[in-house]
Amino acid sequence: MINRRSPREIECMRQAGAIVAEVLERCRTLAVPGITTEELDQKADALIRERNAIPLFKGYRGYPKSICASVNEEVVHGIPGPRKLAAGDILSVDVGVRLGAYCADAAITAPVGEVTAEAMRLMQVCREALDRGIRTLKPGMKLSTLSEAIQKYVESQNCSVVRDYTGHGIGREMHEEPQVPNFVTKAVRDRVLPEGAVVAIEPMVNAGGFEVRRLENGWTVVTADHSLSAHFEHTVAITESGGDVLTLAPVRNG
Repeated sequence: MINRRSPREIECMRQAGAIVAEVLERCRTLAVPGITTEELDQKADALIRERNAIPLFKGYRGYPKSICASVNEEVVHGIPGPRKLAAGDILSVDVGVRLGAYCADAAITAPVGEVTAEAMRLMQVCREALDRGIRTLKPGMKLSTLSEAIQKYVESQNCSVVRDYTGHGIGREMHEEPQVPNFVTKAVRDRVLPEGAVVAIEPMVNAGGFEVRRLENGWTVVTADHSLSAHFEHTVAITESGGDVLTLAPVRNG
């Protein structure tokens, strides 16, 4: 069943989403050559708790850290540790928080120092794919419309969409119905998205082929061909007027 959230619930998720956005922006600023992914995790964890929220990822199915930090060919679920970022790396950071009873989840990919034109283009394609997916949203639409918009754009740019991982519904729990694939497949039942549904849309885009493999640590997913990968994500509510992005920093006046 796809949960339909009330306007009050959506506003609660927006508050959680503002914390996610703040943490991602902090990580983007801190992602400079020489910093370790463990240091990023510690600073993100501290900021989440300062905001009276809980890091969703820590302890989830045994995951040991508060953020996912995936570098270069790492697609998702990179475990923070002693690795130092180097100039030319691209870093994908995924953050989820619970504030009160509600969750929010988002991700960015950021350059570390000067990066190649290929890396910059990959990040732009992934971000644009997410934006195009969000622009399709309206009550009563088929989920496959969203999936097709993302896949068609990515493949038109000679990149590929990861098939092994998808987005998801989100609300009181991090993972709820429905699955939100970034590609069209008969393996996932097409669903109609009602007004009030909230989904985490997260294209994972590779510069090479779409095949991936998981490392021996049981978490980190890498491209099978060692090509670069980018990951962008927003938590989005479906409203009468379209997609309402909940993981944005609040606008401050003055």
